Amino acid sequence: MYGFAGQMLRINLKTGNISKQILSESFAKEWLGARGMVAKILYDEVPRDADPMGPKNKLVIAPGVLTGTFVGAGSKCGFGAISPATNSHADSSVGGHIGPELKFAGYDLIIFDDISPEPVFLFIEDDKVELRSAKHLWGKGSIDTEKQLKEELGEDFEIATIGPAGENGVVFACITHDFGRNAGRCGVGAVMGSKKIKAIAIKGTKSFPIYDLKSLTKQTEAIIQRTKPHPNMAPWQKYGTALFVGWSNDQASFPTRNFQSSYYDQWQTIDGERLVEECRVIDKACFGCWMNCGKYSRAKTRHGDVYIEGPEYETIALIGGSCAMTSIHDVTFANYLCDNLGMDTESGGSVVAFAMECYEKGIITKDDLDGHELRWGNIDDFEFIINKIAYQQGIGKVLAKGTKGAAEILGKDSIKFAMQQKGLESSGYESRWAPSMLLSFMTSDIGAHHNRSWSITVDLELGRDEIKGKAPVVVYLQHIRPIYDTLSICRLFWGELDVMPEEYVESLNYVTGWHTTEDELLKTSEKIWNLTRAHFLKRNGGPGRIHDIPPARYYEEPILDGPAKGKVLSLEKINAMLDEYYEARGWDKNGNPTEELLLDLGMKAVVDDLKEINLLGKPLPDGIPKVRGQKLKPKAM
Repeated sequence: MYGFAGQMLRINLKTGNISKQILSESFAKEWLGARGMVAKILYDEVPRDADPMGPKNKLVIAPGVLTGTFVGAGSKCGFGAISPATNSHADSSVGGHIGPELKFAGYDLIIFDDISPEPVFLFIEDDKVELRSAKHLWGKGSIDTEKQLKEELGEDFEIATIGPAGENGVVFACITHDFGRNAGRCGVGAVMGSKKIKAIAIKGTKSFPIYDLKSLTKQTEAIIQRTKPHPNMAPWQKYGTALFVGWSNDQASFPTRNFQSSYYDQWQTIDGERLVEECRVIDKACFGCWMNCGKYSRAKTRHGDVYIEGPEYETIALIGGSCAMTSIHDVTFANYLCDNLGMDTESGGSVVAFAMECYEKGIITKDDLDGHELRWGNIDDFEFIINKIAYQQGIGKVLAKGTKGAAEILGKDSIKFAMQQKGLESSGYESRWAPSMLLSFMTSDIGAHHNRSWSITVDLELGRDEIKGKAPVVVYLQHIRPIYDTLSICRLFWGELDVMPEEYVESLNYVTGWHTTEDELLKTSEKIWNLTRAHFLKRNGGPGRIHDIPPARYYEEPILDGPAKGKVLSLEKINAMLDEYYEARGWDKNGNPTEELLLDLGMKAVVDDLKEINLLGKPLPDGIPKVRGQKLKPKAM
């Protein structure tokens, strides 16, 4: 089988049994890897009522078909589980080198079952696969653990770790790799911790077969030469994603003080220019990438210097803007704290910003904080509360549940400014003046995450106040963007360097010997999207629409200041957008997939499942749309 290593691992943590199995070619071709394989395994194998932190949940690790090839930035690896934050399907993608290393060791997939009786780490060196004691690592930070394992095993091992937040069940705990790369979203690190897995260490020296290496080499060389002089290459290499700080602020989409505003007058103190001038040590690249957008940075702190990869745009937005920081060193230090404690900087920043607003409004008091304070922009306050969260101490035990879970405990209408969707904190774009971006967050299958559909430029092109006509483009983006996670390549080459989807289809066929088309890939992505939607409904009930309504801040509170001052979306407009979206998806007015649609996608078992719980969509008067976003090909987003 071309493009795959051909084996998978099933590991029962309770018994210690490790079995190697042949990867089915039909399964590989249908689901491709990463997000696709994760979605199918979780849907089929995790019981509907399984506790996300219990033994019946699974942790799945899957690179994709293009991972480890030299297709541009073929570096990604998916980590998936039932999320403790959203109580449904979760997949989180990480770059770096661990995905390719897993395939070089000979494996396309790892499935962890049950819970280990004591802390362990998974050791893989080609055919040698062992669970080893991690008692000496338990309690250590993610970055510290990676450093220690490299000292123990060798620098050429690729390692993924969790920190205290994962060990202690913080619902937005992440999995860290390569000293600052993270499978950050949805709490996959909490699931890894619940299973008592401290780390995964991999060394691979094998190869896997490529169908047409000559054509793939020729294509890749041509793309390299074409993209080197691209006008976006130099700024991306210099600043990385931190380049977006000024742009986002200019567009009045930069979250400020827990999304109370969309414009930050101190943005220049925390932008890419400051990062490069004051903190950058060296540029970093993931496997197979010639963009080198990663920034390995040094922050000066009261504890001395600390080093971390980052901060990227999302971290700067959710820690810098949303917590109102005024020093790039403070943002970089906060990034380091989150990474070493093992928690997502997006959710972590949002939770701290939420807590700061609760303190501002008197919902959280000094008594709750052991006499401490939570002041906007104060790095000492940030450090205090983030440690409380990681170790589930005092008010930190409440905040460790995420903004939605914390608001449900704190009450006093705090749910209105818990900036999340389905339990996952919003990525770094304030969207009261960007309806398509809000729609993307509202309808995302895993919660408010920008990687599913970054559509803010649609608002710029079609009008910031316009709501009609945007839903079909969001549907298209929700098909095209996540397919990159399934193939396991970085989408920045598409979005920033104009390497087009049809070129990746050619690459896929060179790698595998298949004759796949772009439309077939889009339909695969649509199939996965409907599977994860059905999974959410199975676990959380319905109808779907009730889960797609955003926090009340979006439709009750006008933006406070800046270019978007006074902008707010009415609930009527939000529901109108959902109506158009459901129509474009072929779902009914309740936001539930229909039988006709699911059968068109070859998902008879899902039809039966939704019928059983009375959440199968009602038939549409005109039948399902023949084209559900696939043929719309807007400029890369």
